[in-house]
Amino acid sequence: MIPLKNLNTRTTVPLVTFFLIGANVLVFLYQLTSGPHAAEQFIMTYGEVPRNLQLALSGGKVALSDALLPFFTSMFLHGGWLHIIGNMWFLWIFGPDVEEQLGHFWYLGFYLICGIGSGAAQAAFSWGSRVPAIGASGAISGVLGAYILFFPSSRILTLVPLFIIWFTARLPAWVFIALWFVVQFLSGVNSLGSAAAAAGGVAWWAHVGGFLLGILLALPKRPRRPNYYYAEG
Repeated sequence: MIPLKNLNTRTTVPLVTFFLIGANVLVFLYQLTSGPHAAEQFIMTYGEVPRNLQLALSGGKVALSDALLPFFTSMFLHGGWLHIIGNMWFLWIFGPDVEEQLGHFWYLGFYLICGIGSGAAQAAFSWGSRVPAIGASGAISGVLGAYILFFPSSRILTLVPLFIIWFTARLPAWVFIALWFVVQFLSGVNSLGSAAAAAGGVAWWAHVGGFLLGILLALPKRPRRPNYYYAEG
């Protein structure tokens, strides 16, 4: 399923969401223009490599600061056009409403904490891996966790592929996000111990961890009555 439009109405300008999208795009453009070797080295340095943290904690040759910094920087790196377009599209669909609910300052902190926490979850499930984990999807998963609490019944205009037939539907946010989470969790379980996961791929556990952390952090800000009726049409 592909979200096409968030049908909620907003009253504020999503300044932080704009900033985050801009920061991700600028870093991606830097990756594209730095040459293949430099780009690979950039990802190995600033991507989250679980093996580096393992070495740092065991007193190896990797400094703890060098192992921890990528938990922050990795959320601004992407592996290709589809990777960044998909992530930024989800951030644009769901981020502004969460930003309005939390306020600009708290939303930025929330996003960054979810990104770091999702990286920790991925590292725990891929301990010792030499494959760098990159991308904003863990932080954005946290945004989805907050969204399902704040706006459970808002409508998401969704493109639904059904074999050779594609159609659009206005799905309640809780349905869309719940189905998304089930896919992430089952894919994560399926990846455990697999050779494909060891060689790289989607960081499923970053999605799961970011989503659950997003729910946990958003609970204190949850409205007494969830926002059911802010929808167009």
